[in-house]
Amino acid sequence: MPGRLFLETPVTEIGQWAGRETVGVSDEPLRRNIAPGQEIVCLTADGFTRMRWGIIPVGRVNARGRPVMETIVNARSETVFDKSAFDGVGRAVVIVDGWYEWTGEKRKKTAWRITGAEPLVFSAITDLWIAPGGREVYQVATVTCEPNGDVKPIHHRMGVLLEKDAIDLWLTGTPEEVAPLMVPWPNGRLSIEEAADVDWDGA
Repeated sequence: MPGRLFLETPVTEIGQWAGRETVGVSDEPLRRNIAPGQEIVCLTADGFTRMRWGIIPVGRVNARGRPVMETIVNARSETVFDKSAFDGVGRAVVIVDGWYEWTGEKRKKTAWRITGAEPLVFSAITDLWIAPGGREVYQVATVTCEPNGDVKPIHHRMGVLLEKDAIDLWLTGTPEEVAPLMVPWPNGRLSIEEAADVDWDGA
């Protein structure tokens, strides 16, 4: 949806692939298990930076004017530009090697590793949380849509994936211009295999 992400390609190589400088994030370690709540490397219109994965919506309200309480890890593409809770958010992309999903009942779940032929570019929204003491925490949430035929057998949602040449449009385009990007990834371009070799409690 994605549930967790992984990046085993050096960020410098990701930057070269995307045609962007990686100043400030080149020392990012390789990570097999990136969970919500952890920092993750993102690309904004201003370049690569680190953000917390999960938007704490302090001060944000829903359509009824009630505070949004839950941390937003994934935002639905169908409503991301309509909900008042997302007013004023920025945009970024998260470039990784892939993500994980799970199937099955609790304590009997099977983990699945999902990859593509190239790095995967997740569309995302960003926000700034002013933490206690005035500390600024930049936050990011991935955007999701209906699953394609590859993902549908294991999950009812998937992240909105972008072609490399659509990154600039997502980062700077109007909501109307980027709306056509928020669709399921074409079928047949993802590989899914069981992930039985990951330490889910480790990094």
